Amino acid sequence: MLFNSTSYVLFLPISVILYFVLPQKFRNIFLLAASYYFYMCWMPQYAILIGFSTVATWLTGWWLEKTTHTTKRKWVLGANIVINLAILFVFKYYNFFAGAIEILTGNSISMYKSSLLLPVGISFYTFQALGYSIDVYKGPDNGGVRHEKNFINYALFVSFFPQLVAGPIERSANLLPQFREKHNFSVENATEGLRIILVGMFKKIVIADMLALVVDKIFSTYTQLNGLTLLLGIFFFTIQIYCDFSGYSDVARGSALLFGFRLMENFKAPYMSTSIKEFWGKWHISLSTWFKDYVYIPLGGSRVGEGRKYINLMVIFLLSGIWHGANYTFILWGILHGIYRVIEEFVCKHIKIKFRILPGKLVAIFKTAFVFCMVMLFWTYFRADNLAQGNYFITHFFSNLNVKSFQVCVNEFRSIAQVVMANIAGLGEIYRGIIWISILLLGITDWCYKYCGKSVSQMVAKLPGFFRWFCYYGMIILIMFSFIMTTNEYGQAGAFLYFQF
Repeated sequence: MLFNSTSYVLFLPISVILYFVLPQKFRNIFLLAASYYFYMCWMPQYAILIGFSTVATWLTGWWLEKTTHTTKRKWVLGANIVINLAILFVFKYYNFFAGAIEILTGNSISMYKSSLLLPVGISFYTFQALGYSIDVYKGPDNGGVRHEKNFINYALFVSFFPQLVAGPIERSANLLPQFREKHNFSVENATEGLRIILVGMFKKIVIADMLALVVDKIFSTYTQLNGLTLLLGIFFFTIQIYCDFSGYSDVARGSALLFGFRLMENFKAPYMSTSIKEFWGKWHISLSTWFKDYVYIPLGGSRVGEGRKYINLMVIFLLSGIWHGANYTFILWGILHGIYRVIEEFVCKHIKIKFRILPGKLVAIFKTAFVFCMVMLFWTYFRADNLAQGNYFITHFFSNLNVKSFQVCVNEFRSIAQVVMANIAGLGEIYRGIIWISILLLGITDWCYKYCGKSVSQMVAKLPGFFRWFCYYGMIILIMFSFIMTTNEYGQAGAFLYFQF
């Protein structure tokens, strides 16, 4: 069940109403059933995997708290991690691994290829469940948590439907205690939640899905297009993936808030960052902090020597690339970010660069633009179907660059817009206008978020009544218009990009 579907528009309010109508002792049971129903709308049989992961990690937590023997505790935790990662490997990475073995052996070894489909959200709920096991192993005295004795509460923690399939990857210390509390219906929470959902839907449907029409067309005809048009396609994808994923996170946070639960914020204007370190502190925060707390710090973090620290950073970014998918493009994307991060760390420590001539604000703008361009460049491989396609984009961005190239790019973009809007004649100009105005508004609101500390929903809430409702109705109209456009093109609502991870 997609957030941007009519099914979810019916499912969510019905679930909220029933949740608050039921007696307190039945609410978590109902929410657990609703979460499994939500997931089973994709492939019912794969709910077994969530159930297995839930039982395995819950029993691990029970055993870890019961046992004080250090060696046994390490073995139990290790076995739990291996079992869960083995399931993830079988469904997500086996075919990639088998193909790599065949390539390395010159096809002298023929590996069995699995026909299993990738379960939606398996990387997210596996990491969330493993995070709980590690937290219990640490114990409350070392920054961890106690074992959750109520199995229903724990099962709900793993499968809570707003953040089940694409995060944020919640921590047990934040979300589990909320399932033990009594939640009364709150008009304030409902208003804030609906406002966050509206902003998330706007990002996803109006910006991400509308941009996807152009991006998909550029990537399907890339060998026929001008270099600047390819660059425009990567720029659009850079905006698309941000609005797609942060839009999902907004809808997840808003949906959870309707029930009275507060999820962590997963994005904080990442494209306004002045360094790659800052970028990864504001992009997919739940995954970045997961790797930091459960991999980077146990490896020694920054407490070890300089060389070892750089190796640890590379390991984290390599794992991040692998986490995103079983493809060489994702691995290279992770490696490129790791190299950039290591270079940045080395330069900041050993090379003092002073911009005495330029004002501080101008230097910040330059750094932000540079980081954005580098991140955009790396997104090329993330979006590419294979390394060859990614290499083609990289090597043709500025080929045959001249004054005419700009006009060619404009004409090609206009032609693509007319093609994707062919189902409803005369809307090509409106389509292009929506794209550019939405990108401009996104940039303004993210700038305000970074320097004023207010999110889009918070800024809209502070507007005078007339302007506030004008924004609400305007977003709703644009969402409906864009939903019709994209469903006409794809035949269905646009799936969220991170569902594949």
